[in-house]
Amino acid sequence: MKSNSFWSFQTLKNFYVATLVAWLIWVLFLDNNNAKVVFSNRMKMKELETEKSKLLDKIAQVKKERNEVFGNPKMVEKWAREKFLMRKPNEEVFVIVDENNQPIESKKEE
Repeated sequence: MKSNSFWSFQTLKNFYVATLVAWLIWVLFLDNNNAKVVFSNRMKMKELETEKSKLLDKIAQVKKERNEVFGNPKMVEKWAREKFLMRKPNEEVFVIVDENNQPIESKKEE
């Protein structure tokens, strides 16, 4: 015996399937936070996390260098001369560079 009422099981089943499909289309393509936006945000987050780890390593290196240098007045002068190419009056500074015009001293730090 088949029910001919409007709210039969088959009608409700089709309604729920159609609603589910419409909801998926809305969420995946039409919403402000659609799949493309979510994917691009995750890629950006990975890039930022990579950059963050590099910067944290650089911060640790700078803190270590600061502790080594600023504990000794003679080291401050040496550090300023090497890092910023500072010089005394009437003194010449020579910087040895490689074929790419990069100072050779900077290669040790990397």
